[in-house]
Amino acid sequence: MTAGTGDSMGKTTRDLEGRIVTLIGGSGFFGTHIAQELLSRGARLRICSRHPEKAWRVKPLANLGQVQFGRVDVTKPETVAAAFAGADAAVNLVGAFAGDLDSLQGEGAGRVAAAARDAGVSAYVHVSAIGTDASSAVGYARTKAEGETAVLAAFPKATVLRPSVLFAEDDEFVTMFAGLISTYPVLPVFGPQAKLQPLFVDDAAEAVAQTLADPASHGGKTYELAGPDVLTMLELNRRIAAAQGRKRVFVELPDGVSGLIAALPGTPINRDQWALLQAGNVAGGTLPGLGDLGVKARPLSLFLDRWMTRYRKHGRFGERAAA
Repeated sequence: MTAGTGDSMGKTTRDLEGRIVTLIGGSGFFGTHIAQELLSRGARLRICSRHPEKAWRVKPLANLGQVQFGRVDVTKPETVAAAFAGADAAVNLVGAFAGDLDSLQGEGAGRVAAAARDAGVSAYVHVSAIGTDASSAVGYARTKAEGETAVLAAFPKATVLRPSVLFAEDDEFVTMFAGLISTYPVLPVFGPQAKLQPLFVDDAAEAVAQTLADPASHGGKTYELAGPDVLTMLELNRRIAAAQGRKRVFVELPDGVSGLIAALPGTPINRDQWALLQAGNVAGGTLPGLGDLGVKARPLSLFLDRWMTRYRKHGRFGERAAA
């Protein structure tokens, strides 16, 4: 990783050369993509989570001594403090849909930010989510909003990033629908008119790197990170089917039926997920976005045909028919 990185604007940069960056919750899907971006910019990484072994696949992408791993539990302050020792910058990626959400992404996020501040970290990014709402009855949305407030109270020059739903070839979003569509001829669609603004994960990772590289410009600000296209759930399913060359029947479930299913145990969607889906996942338009960070978002259509090859009837040897 010595040649630098080409960003979405066609530039090559090593603007994080030698800086130590701690990624809290960095072993997940988004964290590993951020790690690749930061390594290519010359950063030295400390990837920390409860299960850091999940990020070991990042190690071959780094030079000798460029990455280390730490076992950290954000509900245990002593492990968090150690993670920031000697770090120049940090990113908190911890989030969850279940469990003690206040400790994980609510007030607990403020304690993590305070630990970074006390350790002398100069650039701090807190990853939140589009759709945060302090008055929401949904624990996820409410605690995300409370977490933002707690972070900025503890670390006023932190940057808050609110990404939309992220997609990639190795995600659990597009690939989940792709697997279902390749298997079943008839599929129900929850919230068929619910709107999403999906964002390519590498564009989101570049946004994180941009904020870390220039904290003087981006510190204390909140950005909404969303893709260039607004799609409904029904449109998304239809696009995936078309890219697979499959003819599928999509049954648009009425809200009442979807809500009833979400209230039952063991179903594909729970009440909170249904409430979040109904609310949609698009940028509000009142906050700065990717363009203000120098990042040009790439649409799902740029990748979908290639990624769906493995889901076609005969793989790359099959014909792609219009669905």
